[in-house]
Amino acid sequence: MMMFILICAQVFALAFRGLHGEDLINDLFEFLPGGVNADIWFLILLIFFLGFFIEWIEISYIAVPLFLPIFAQQGVDLVWLGMLICVTLQTSFLTPPFGWALFFLRGVAPPEVTTRHMYMGVIPFVGMQMLAVLLVFLFPQLALWLPKAIGW
Repeated sequence: MMMFILICAQVFALAFRGLHGEDLINDLFEFLPGGVNADIWFLILLIFFLGFFIEWIEISYIAVPLFLPIFAQQGVDLVWLGMLICVTLQTSFLTPPFGWALFFLRGVAPPEVTTRHMYMGVIPFVGMQMLAVLLVFLFPQLALWLPKAIGW
């Protein structure tokens, strides 16, 4: 299944590039006011909403490669951006309407714990995750200290 997703992602990428979809993405980011920070927040919000409906594999293989060249041209540290994307995906997997992590939890929870209980119980964790996204954005060293410590 993983190989099928990879092959389909490559076909999508070739068709997208062949139809000059990269130009459309570049124009979209040039249209956004606010510079690089606005571009990053737009990407984070887009990833957050995509995480509601599709899994990380599709986001990582299809959506993220569309945007990385734009951020590389702007001089954004791609390791830091990758960490922002990871923390954002963790957050979106805890939120309704689907909440992929909540589906897994539903499978092991006792019958007396309803889905509503789970949705209400996850609110503090979503808040903490959003705080983590903000902290990683404001203090990039939180995400970059380990790669620098190992010489990457």
